[in-house]
Amino acid sequence: MSGNDKQHFKTREVRAGVRPDPVTGAILTPIYQTTTYIQESVDKYLEKGYSYSRSGNPTVSALEEKITALEGGAGSLCFATGMAATSCTIMGLVGSGDHVILSDVVYGGTHRVTTKVLNRWGLECSFVDTSNPQNIEQAIRDNSKLIFTETPANPTLKLTDIAAVSEVAKAHAIPHVVDNTFLTPYYQRPLELGADITLHSTTKFMEGHNISVGGSITAASKEHLEQIMFVRNCLGSNMTPMVAFYTLQGVKTMSTRIEAQSANALKVARFLETHPNVDKVCYPGLESFPQKELADRQASGHGSMLWFEVHGGVESGKKLMDALQLWSLAENLGSVESLVTHSVTMTHADMPREERMAAGITDGLVRLSTGLESAEDLIADLKQALDGL
Repeated sequence: MSGNDKQHFKTREVRAGVRPDPVTGAILTPIYQTTTYIQESVDKYLEKGYSYSRSGNPTVSALEEKITALEGGAGSLCFATGMAATSCTIMGLVGSGDHVILSDVVYGGTHRVTTKVLNRWGLECSFVDTSNPQNIEQAIRDNSKLIFTETPANPTLKLTDIAAVSEVAKAHAIPHVVDNTFLTPYYQRPLELGADITLHSTTKFMEGHNISVGGSITAASKEHLEQIMFVRNCLGSNMTPMVAFYTLQGVKTMSTRIEAQSANALKVARFLETHPNVDKVCYPGLESFPQKELADRQASGHGSMLWFEVHGGVESGKKLMDALQLWSLAENLGSVESLVTHSVTMTHADMPREERMAAGITDGLVRLSTGLESAEDLIADLKQALDGL
């Protein structure tokens, strides 16, 4: 059954892009583990749509169709990793001597690829506080060709007003890309707010079980889709069929998982606000969140990501993370298991300290990705670790 815009999100989540196997009737899309595809004749080359799996694969195509049904737009592309999706998107839309405006708070890999790899080929980058659209307006140059925002941003959860930034982008005929990984299309759909491209690390909430790494983009226009597809094919960064198969199954429960994870995150955040050894808590569902109005207006949920700082700074933070038993110290997010990350030494280790501090990524920031365990057990583990400081 293919996607239907009139169906509810959860129906499309399960059914879109999936059809019974024509040979066996299997309910799950087969894993087409093949390098190449036999053509009936020279004249019928590509009649069935596939020639070589670097360019396309039926299992991957099924996932791309499903993601398009959830995000909207002209189509989607899936990649080997989230960073492959980010890199191919930037390379597909800009060239040497062009200027890109990025959120000052982005995933560490995005900062790294733009400042340490793509800059070697003449790409110019400006990291600005995109929570204020006027900052973007002021940063635009004659050679500005792309605006790349991440909202909520990793790890500070700073928000960018997608609709307002998209208006600025359209006024200057500049594509606007939004990394939507933290909220998924269930809670936030950037294309409906005016963005041109929405991007995901499918590793996170889409697959959701710490099985695979992958990435995706969905474009509002065929033109942008084809530009990025060309680069993906040239670089060979297509998602593998096995990863697509795992992700197809994970997406079916994405909304159910993120609802439960978000409910747990709110309980954890409220507990942390009450503990005397916690100096600060940041979660979009809390009334204390500085951009609460935008969080409620732009998205239909607040997600499972939060962060806090413990009293005593870095050393106390390290002691706390080492004392946790149920929260796993690991570099991922969005999975069914609850994870804790020290951003400074893990996800943003390559970012210069002065830039990190300016962006609000402090040395003592402890990032939590809330999973599906009992909220009571998660809180009890945090309590014993905090009480021991």
